[in-house]
Amino acid sequence: MLVHSWCEGKLPVFLRFRFFSYPSPVHAQNSSIEEIEVRIKAVFRRSLMSGRNASESATGMHFFSNSRAIFALSTLLLGGVAVSPLAMAQVTTAKRPISAEAMAMHLRAKRPVAQPTTTIESAASPLALSSTFNSAQGPGPGPRDQGQPGCDLFPAPANIGTNVGLSYFGPPPSTVNQSLVGPVQLLNTGQVDAIKGTITIPLYKGTLKGTNQTIWYILTDTDNEGVAAELGLNFSAKLNFVTNAARTGNLDSNGNIVFDKGTVNFKPLRNIVPGPPGAEFPPKSATPGAVGDANYSPYVSITNAGGVIYNAPMVAFNVDASQINFPNGNVDYSKVHDQVVAIDPINMTVTLNLINGFSFGRPVWYISMDASIPLAAAIEHNTYAPLMGNLLLGNDDSFGSPIERIFIATNGAENGSCDNPLRQGLSADLADGHRPNNTLGGIPTIALDYSPAWDANLYEWTADAINKGYRGQLREEFQILTFVQDGLLTGPGGAAFGSSGFSINCPIVQRLD
Repeated sequence: MLVHSWCEGKLPVFLRFRFFSYPSPVHAQNSSIEEIEVRIKAVFRRSLMSGRNASESATGMHFFSNSRAIFALSTLLLGGVAVSPLAMAQVTTAKRPISAEAMAMHLRAKRPVAQPTTTIESAASPLALSSTFNSAQGPGPGPRDQGQPGCDLFPAPANIGTNVGLSYFGPPPSTVNQSLVGPVQLLNTGQVDAIKGTITIPLYKGTLKGTNQTIWYILTDTDNEGVAAELGLNFSAKLNFVTNAARTGNLDSNGNIVFDKGTVNFKPLRNIVPGPPGAEFPPKSATPGAVGDANYSPYVSITNAGGVIYNAPMVAFNVDASQINFPNGNVDYSKVHDQVVAIDPINMTVTLNLINGFSFGRPVWYISMDASIPLAAAIEHNTYAPLMGNLLLGNDDSFGSPIERIFIATNGAENGSCDNPLRQGLSADLADGHRPNNTLGGIPTIALDYSPAWDANLYEWTADAINKGYRGQLREEFQILTFVQDGLLTGPGGAAFGSSGFSINCPIVQRLD
């Protein structure tokens, strides 16, 4: 039943763009924007109506009535050039810069780079303790915990196996070009503690419109490249297209957001009852530790400052500073997000747990904040955000796509727990409490298609692959896709591989190599 709930409800792809050019550039140059828009809409109407039901077509036409989409397409077609879907997505941001006045409003949200907490204590609240890690409140083990190869992906120093000191090797190539080998911090609003496996970033104090309720939140990503550079956030062109799954808000005079709606209840107790040994996933039951109302999503469109979209996950709601003042840990998880390791509302910082993963073979650290279904939120130690369920899934890298894919094993290698270097997957997570070593698609410095809205693609090793000893740790997207093509992997329960019908909000923090 739970597996079915993860895999049903996939949203259809209403359009997949192919490389194309306008058939007559000369004709285009002699046409008005309005005439070209009519032609564009006619082309897409035929495409959308062909072989698709009325609701899918209506969704598509509503999307293409958006002025930003039409502006981008008109610009590209006027030029008479062939472009990729991703390039078209990026042009919507590049061609519509926000005004100087709007940028000035966003700059009010800039905060000093947060300094890491020097001393963090283990959580001692009764709400943070339990007899098993699957019912524990809080973030779970950190990415450096135990230091064993199945749970600690931190790269070894370059001088292993040599007769020279590490200083001989000099700075890594990534210091010259961030796309080259070496560590790169991507979320630059705070400092990463490489020993503890945490990041400390600014804490924001917003409000809910028309009430005195406080919303404590963080900023991690934005769809505007200029704002991202100024504030030290991740830039994601794909966030342009999360509008139907986003709240709205306005920036106040201090650069804090006044949210129009959306609340979160942090009081529920996270609890998971795993399946039997060796098949812990799917669990028998799962309850998330934080639950948003129907209007909650971490994504917010800023109405009074150019429509810029932020990824602004909530970490506490409707509490004053004295109730969440845990600068050295001992966090009360009935009041704050489970990924919080420490929170300091006096100095306005929050320390978050980092999570191990891979992107195109390289180890990365990210944070996991929200999920669109309760089961994923429970396993991820994060908030169930119902409004995220409106995201269009299954259309990775097509024009208008808000998502990038994350690949999650259900039955990866788990024998030996953290000392198994091939450890991976949800059954391993539910068996030992450590995170599943997921594989992400594109991230900044590796690809152009990053989005913090990750479309979960669950995969299962076939019995034949396991019996032949092929099961291992997969670290790269196209390796996974090739194994699907070769029949070694399927969707859960032998289903077709693809989107599992839910998404996770996981902002990238650092590339480790």
